[in-house]
Amino acid sequence: MLENQMIHCPYCGEPIEVLVDLSAGDQQYIEDCQVCCRPIVFDLATNGEEWTLDVRAEDE
Repeated sequence: MLENQMIHCPYCGEPIEVLVDLSAGDQQYIEDCQVCCRPIVFDLATNGEEWTLDVRAEDE
């Protein structure tokens, strides 16, 4: 269960498209911004039907 999601980098503000894996359940992980290369923290919460994705800077 993969979903494409548009987010805005918390550092540079650029919109980027990320691929979210919903099959692993709730998770927190870090990916680098495709534009400015700074680390973005992803907080994914899912109950199998609905999901939310929050992104933040590593130092927040």
